[in-house]
Amino acid sequence: MEKQPCVYMLVSGVNGTLYVGVTSNLIGRVYQHRSKLIAGFTKRYDITILVWCEIHEQMESAILREKQIKNWSRTAKKRLIEQRNPTWQDLWPNLVSPSLATGFRQSLPE
Repeated sequence: MEKQPCVYMLVSGVNGTLYVGVTSNLIGRVYQHRSKLIAGFTKRYDITILVWCEIHEQMESAILREKQIKNWSRTAKKRLIEQRNPTWQDLWPNLVSPSLATGFRQSLPE
């Protein structure tokens, strides 16, 4: 699978706890969060709903954007989510299709 740098936000629910992350494999990384395969903040606070993502050409720009967003207030992060996803709908079903279900494990980041 080709690497595609991406910044993403997960939440525990509408207006719930927010998590901002960066990855080169969005499907694999979100799968890890949803399956609670990663010990830490997202597992502890049940943060599994993908509400926002932004694709970048280079990992360096994705990392800079992640750092920028992490420094924003909660209100600014909510505004960013609501510009594209006003109802905080889970974007996971749009990201994958049932035909990919068996390929999740192959797409996990190394």
